[in-house]
Amino acid sequence: MERSNKGRAAGPDTDADRSPGTDAGRSPGRPGGLSAAGLPAFSYTAADEEKRRGVRRMKTTASGLLLLVAVIYVLATWAKNSGVDGWPGYVAAAAEAGMVGALADWFAVTALFRRPLGLPIPHTAIIPNKKDQLGTSLGAFVGENFLSADVVRARLRALGIGGRLGSWLAEPSHADRVTAELSTALRGALTVLRDSDVQAVVGEAITRRADAAEIAPGLGKMLDRIVSDGAHHRAVDLICARAHDWLVEHGDSVMDAVQGGAPGWTPRFVDRRIGDRVYRELLRFVTEMRDMPGHPARGAIDRFLRDFAADLQSDTDTRARVERLKSDLLARPEVQDIIASAWSSVRGMIISAASDDHSELRLRARASLLSLGARLATDGRLQAKVEGWVEDAAGYVVSTYRGEITSLISDTVKSWDATDTSRKIEANIGRDLQFIRINGTVVGALAGLVIYTVSHALGA
Repeated sequence: MERSNKGRAAGPDTDADRSPGTDAGRSPGRPGGLSAAGLPAFSYTAADEEKRRGVRRMKTTASGLLLLVAVIYVLATWAKNSGVDGWPGYVAAAAEAGMVGALADWFAVTALFRRPLGLPIPHTAIIPNKKDQLGTSLGAFVGENFLSADVVRARLRALGIGGRLGSWLAEPSHADRVTAELSTALRGALTVLRDSDVQAVVGEAITRRADAAEIAPGLGKMLDRIVSDGAHHRAVDLICARAHDWLVEHGDSVMDAVQGGAPGWTPRFVDRRIGDRVYRELLRFVTEMRDMPGHPARGAIDRFLRDFAADLQSDTDTRARVERLKSDLLARPEVQDIIASAWSSVRGMIISAASDDHSELRLRARASLLSLGARLATDGRLQAKVEGWVEDAAGYVVSTYRGEITSLISDTVKSWDATDTSRKIEANIGRDLQFIRINGTVVGALAGLVIYTVSHALGA
């Protein structure tokens, strides 16, 4: 009775009995097994066909039990009509109720997947006809009961993520694994990024930041502190020493320069004497500056630097001139090239460090992870903070994107082919449904026997 409609030319039963190799119900020519909505196709597979063979065997068993009950009913009724008293009535009542139960459950099970006997009975072929509504209801159910911020927070709080994460990270092997994964991700990100794009962004950011910040007051404060601490004395010592050495080595050049600047009408021996005099005085002056820490010229340099430091902080004209100089320097191509090339150097250094298991970067990252794990495993306040961050993030995601998540469920179900969906579901749960038919036959027979026995006893 179950398969009496197998030979129909159309209808859900005919579609459901096609071999898994057919493409019925699917749009032809769509690449990659995608549905009309661009989602992965929900197709009927060879594994589903293997399960369906088990369903067919259970159908045969359930239908055979129905046929057996029907034969028993016929024989018991014949015996009763033939004048046999006693047991035929009980057997006929049980068999009759068993047939009713079996037929009722057959109708209920069949109505889930197709129209029984192909008849257009209302509220049958529920799965093929109500697939979209079921998907929408499933999405709404998941959204209301699983994607609630309160539910997610309570579940995460019960897991104790902070303590678990800390204990996990405190293991050296786990810290090594996380360090390796982070290094791989870092190398991948730096490899994907185009140098020209990053250089442009870095150069623009540095230039904009430098333009926006006034450097004169900061330079003035730094210079004033240097002079107050006497840190510039070494620089002055170095300059004096280098100047003395240069004068010693290039005395002829100095005297030639002095003689070359003399008037043409002066005698040459006078020019030589003047040049020699100037050179000796200049050498003496530089030597004294080099050897005498209290030389007046050194004091003059200190006063000049203090005055310049004060002007950098308070003099409007000096500050404006420094800002113009800064802008001119930043605008020079050489400076922009240096800023842009800095990224390439930093990128290469980071990639090299991330690739080396024993680099300072990876060793420090591993040590930081181990330290974080140890603290998380024991520090209740830190655990509470981490768990709060996780709960806030999860709550934000489910609250903000709950509609998109539930629409993924409903849209995916809508994209499935109705026939394939019905056949696939039947293949996976059909055996259990056939047990319902068997149970209905047995329970119906027992109920009929009890009812007949009670009625016969009361009638007697």
